Amino acid sequence: MTLSIPAAAGAFAAGLLSLTAHAATFVYVSNAGDGNISVYKLNAGNGALQALGTAPAGMAVMPMAISPDRRYLYASIRSKPYSVISYLIDSKTGALTQLGKSALPDSMAYVSTDRNGRYLFSASYGGDVIAVNPIGPQGVVQGESLQIIKTGPHAHSILPDLSNRFVYVANLGADKVLQFSFDEKTGRLEPIGPGYVRTQQGSGPRHPALSPNGRFLYEISELMGIVTTYRIDPSSGALTQVSSISGLDPKLKLPNGLTGPTPAGDTTPRIWAADMHITPDGRFVYVSERTSSTISAFSADPLTGKLDYLSTTKVEKQPRGFNIDPRGNYMVVSGEKSNKVGVYAIDRKTGGLNLLGQYPGGKGANWVEIVEYN
Repeated sequence: MTLSIPAAAGAFAAGLLSLTAHAATFVYVSNAGDGNISVYKLNAGNGALQALGTAPAGMAVMPMAISPDRRYLYASIRSKPYSVISYLIDSKTGALTQLGKSALPDSMAYVSTDRNGRYLFSASYGGDVIAVNPIGPQGVVQGESLQIIKTGPHAHSILPDLSNRFVYVANLGADKVLQFSFDEKTGRLEPIGPGYVRTQQGSGPRHPALSPNGRFLYEISELMGIVTTYRIDPSSGALTQVSSISGLDPKLKLPNGLTGPTPAGDTTPRIWAADMHITPDGRFVYVSERTSSTISAFSADPLTGKLDYLSTTKVEKQPRGFNIDPRGNYMVVSGEKSNKVGVYAIDRKTGGLNLLGQYPGGKGANWVEIVEYN
């Protein structure tokens, strides 16, 4: 189905039009409540979104990942039977064609691929496991896991480093970031040293971002909103903490989130940080906070990995997911409790966000992936 879309406000970066005339940029947003994936085309010149329709998936479709060659999209279905859907992306139209649906060992809160696109990594918040599944030559994830590793409580993300030799897992309930060596020939993961670095007690590490130079791993903690910078040892892959900073607006006075169930009758608004992304040039890091429905911007020092707070922007309600286009000009934000998807211009000097337009979205919108074709 095709949705009618209003024109975006303004004419931001009009000078880019001649440079992007032959490029096509597509945006995918998973809608957990509708059981489908919204497909949009992003105008690289002014940031306008054009709704192209939806692709069927399954109820509670949530995390997604794009293959390194940009040919395939993978979407995790978090309703039973737990599975991952492999889609072929049409590079001219953005359309998704389902190639296969394969079983996963649990409800997976995060999926990613290795840097060669041969393996799918997944992490289960409820099942306390991570898994590695092979990806066939036709881009379809295979249902037989090569490896299932038990973690501490609430594994929330899994991501390979840029060299494809190391893999990192945010273990929210254990207050650890797990570290593994990765054999790209066999798909096997093996612990590095003790297998983890500890985070602040009760912080709840959740989502990662890698610096484009491959030197640093950033992690946002869900329950305290702390952004921690880790240096990656290029030889061993071991992580060393180098700095940390609050990822929240300094004016936001929220108590920490809870590590266990919310007490009966407790309606206290608490820190509930979610997603994290970095611009392609590595200059700016962004984190979302769901209770306040905000995204905060930070400058990043490429030599030390240190972050400095810049600004906070009010966005769509309960922003569980957002992403940045491959050129670093725009941010697309989805809100789980919003019926709109927002597009923001990124100020290349200040890192500030400027709302360009809002467009119809689906129910329970949460994950955003963006891919560009020349």
